[in-house]
Amino acid sequence: MGANTIAFFYLIASICFIQALKGLSHPTTSIKGNKFGMAGMAIAIVTTFFLIASQARANGEGVGWGYIWVLIGLGAGGYAGAQMARRVEMTKMPELVAFMHSMIGMAAVFIAVAVVAEPYVFGLGGMDGEGSGIPTGNRLELFLGAAIGAITFSGSVIAFGKLSGRFRHRIFQGAPVTFPNQHKINLGLGIAIAVLGLLFMLTQSGFVFFLIVMVAFVLGVLIIIPIGGADMPVVVSMLNSYSGWAAAGIGFGLNNPMLIVAGSLVGASGAILSYIMCKAMNRSFINVILGGFGGEAADAASGEAVQRNVKSGSADDAAFVLGNAETVIIVPGYGLAVARAQHAVKELAAKLTEKGVTVKYAIHPVAGRMPGHMNVLLAEAEVPYDQVFEMEDINGEFGQADVAIILGANDVVNPAAHTKGSPIYGMPILEAYKARTVIVNKRSMAAGYAGLDNELFYMDKTMMVFGDAKKVLEDMVKAVE
Repeated sequence: MGANTIAFFYLIASICFIQALKGLSHPTTSIKGNKFGMAGMAIAIVTTFFLIASQARANGEGVGWGYIWVLIGLGAGGYAGAQMARRVEMTKMPELVAFMHSMIGMAAVFIAVAVVAEPYVFGLGGMDGEGSGIPTGNRLELFLGAAIGAITFSGSVIAFGKLSGRFRHRIFQGAPVTFPNQHKINLGLGIAIAVLGLLFMLTQSGFVFFLIVMVAFVLGVLIIIPIGGADMPVVVSMLNSYSGWAAAGIGFGLNNPMLIVAGSLVGASGAILSYIMCKAMNRSFINVILGGFGGEAADAASGEAVQRNVKSGSADDAAFVLGNAETVIIVPGYGLAVARAQHAVKELAAKLTEKGVTVKYAIHPVAGRMPGHMNVLLAEAEVPYDQVFEMEDINGEFGQADVAIILGANDVVNPAAHTKGSPIYGMPILEAYKARTVIVNKRSMAAGYAGLDNELFYMDKTMMVFGDAKKVLEDMVKAVE
């Protein structure tokens, strides 16, 4: 396969990746976007394999066991990934994404280590220090790719632990982990990585490169442990961006245009998504990039909760109110995902629609534990896309809605976001409190991730329906019938 043919297929793969991002920008085209992404990656993998084989033949080498091992690795990895994606529960999807990010980061580190150890294999010269070593520009790119990859790996491991809740150690718990001089230590580690990177560029020392990777691993842990569970959606998108830039850095180091394009697309889209998430949570984008956020709300909300009275009702009471409404807005939250109640809520919406009730869904950008979590949840239940609205499109309609029914959501509907002095002041919320009647389904009165009491739950027009979301919704369906 000639150089022009290789470039042509890489171009086709790049176009597929761009179309994938375009498709994933909206639920109605997301399936097509995924197909484009899979096709692009398949083309890129096959093309790269033929590129390596043609280079080997040009050097008088045969296609030996090394390539057989590559095929075995591709098969094993592809099978494992397919099985994990097929079996993962909707509530565990954020964990899977964090795991995948960690693998991308580690892959970048492994590739960089291989290049530094045996650069002549990649056509980047030798290690004799006589001018035939890795070019200085490539050293810079390898250093950046490896450092970002190491931070992505260790940071994603911590994020995985915080999301899964499987580990007992405090650094894997949802609460932020802070310690004295935390930001100064992180700054010091960042400066150390930069200094070591400069030293590596000057000396091409394998030992210095090893130190860079080790320090970056530590920094990845330290920038994620102070981030609480409420901020996990931002962490997921941030690590997504990091993994892309790691791949792009390695791509520059290897002079591989496909890695550069794919990594840049992932890095840029992840950065844009992180910015959108920050706006949705009233966070500073710079603080997110540096890992310096996550503990404020939890600290401010500490203290003993005051017991207050709420108006509670049954599923039958809620069904009566819903059945007599003209317009209903449904606000799904993480509690809906935990209860696996997406099919039940679709059935309730269908029953209400049959009775002439106009039903819409309101989606907050950070509802759930990853960007787009609620959109994916509703899409799995085949909720019609024309009934699903983003926050900026639906907020103006709450004031005219007869009923807003909140299912397992808390912080994203908390009116405290409009109160100066509140830890979440300025955070954009779904303004469900403006509806004529509000129905809230929760298991208990426990606070959300931000650790704050929600004034919405104590309003005179609010009815609390306690219980598992799936059971409550199934009872509502029966009562509406």
